[in-house]
Formats: sequence, C-alpha cells, structure tokens
Amino acid sequence: MSNNLSVMKRIAIAERNRARNKVYKSTIKTLTKKYNEEARKQLKSEAHNLLSLQKLLNLIYSKIDKAVKKGILHRNNAARKKSCLAKLITNP
Repeated sequence: MSNNLSVMKRIAIAERNRARNKVYKSTIKTLTKKYNEEARKQLKSEAHNLLSLQKLLNLIYSKIDKAVKKGILHRNNAARKKSCLAKLITNP
C-alpha cells in the first residue's frame, strides 16, 4: 500500500461509505423479513389487518427509495424488491 496522503484519504472514505451502505442494506433486509413474516402470519389467520401491512410496506418503500437516491441500490434492483413485496399483499 502506498503512503501517499490522497491514497490514505480514499481508503478512509471508501471505508466510511461501505459502513453507511451496509446500514442501509441491512435495514432493508430486516424490514423485508419482518414484512414477510407478518404477511404470512396474517394470511393464515382469519382476520386480515392490511392496514398494518400497508404501513410497514410504505416504510420499506421509503428506505428502498432513499437507498436508490444515495446510489446504494440500482433502480432496477429496487424495482424488483418492491415488486416482490407488493405481490405478497395482492397474491396470497
């Protein structure tokens, strides 16, 4: 590794950005898992509370859109994630 100051700065910036991206991606994954679990639970039960599912879905959509805006996710990847999430409500 070089001892050049600009190289050291770029390494620090890359590490900072990697940590930030990891937070966004892990949050999206966690919320998606919660949503999947909740959707399966409600589809099995008699009472369908779509309002709570819709609120969680809106939160996930918001996180995904912010990740696209910041360049963490590609827009096609985000569209695919959102499509898969929407299918759980429409197609039981």
